[in-house]
Amino acid sequence: MILKFTKMHGLGNDFVVFDAIHQKIDLTGEQCRHIADRHFGVGCDQILLIEAPRVAGTDFHYRIFNADGSEVEQCGNGARCFARYVLDQGLTDKDVIEVGTCAGRISLYLEDDGGVRVNMGVPELEPARIPFHADQMESLYTLEADSESLSLGAVSMGNPHAVLQVANVDRAAVERIGPLLESHPRFPQRVNVGFMQVCSPQRIRLRVFERGSGETLACGSGACAAVVCGQIQGLLDAIVEVSLPGGELRIEWQGQGQPVWMSGPATRVYDGMIEL
Repeated sequence: MILKFTKMHGLGNDFVVFDAIHQKIDLTGEQCRHIADRHFGVGCDQILLIEAPRVAGTDFHYRIFNADGSEVEQCGNGARCFARYVLDQGLTDKDVIEVGTCAGRISLYLEDDGGVRVNMGVPELEPARIPFHADQMESLYTLEADSESLSLGAVSMGNPHAVLQVANVDRAAVERIGPLLESHPRFPQRVNVGFMQVCSPQRIRLRVFERGSGETLACGSGACAAVVCGQIQGLLDAIVEVSLPGGELRIEWQGQGQPVWMSGPATRVYDGMIEL
């Protein structure tokens, strides 16, 4: 099986994108791991599939696979790359694209500067719906991991996120705490772990350890989750610039019951073919 693909990235969070409308694709976990391998495959954080719509009123369906082969619900940087891809490939001429995902419907807006603005939906804070084991909803939860007591916020942006505030992201124990929390039993579907440094009410620095991929250069849903948690804790304003290792995102959230908006770039790197 020989498949055409496009390599893309959003702030260094990189993807292998397949048009699964015009070529038949049914990837196994082993094939996903091979594609994502940076030595023996193409190399990427996630694999994106563009499929025909499954729900009335949508233009496409969107599937996301992590580097370990697991399928996940949401990816903000991937959503921006999705929008850029379908426009560049002539699959649509719309400047507002409605996309179905396994986490629900998202709306993608092509901006005049080539960036993409994404309606990431209303964040879910109820623990059972994140999912996260807790007696009641709190702005901060205490969790024990490796004989250490950690304070964190928890939210779903279509995928589960834990957000810890740190004094300095450069010195944060991402490599140690990230894996501990990713598979913590209180997160039954595993979790993405954000390490947030608040620089001002309008700006944060952020590193994210993504479930199934490890630390990435940027995580769009993680940036949204961090801003939501920061606002709930009284630390952040409604519009926040999020500085990630790969670049900057603009996140806007007007409060409970409102959707989170994310704006940022999406970049095509090259087109290729791979034999599986």
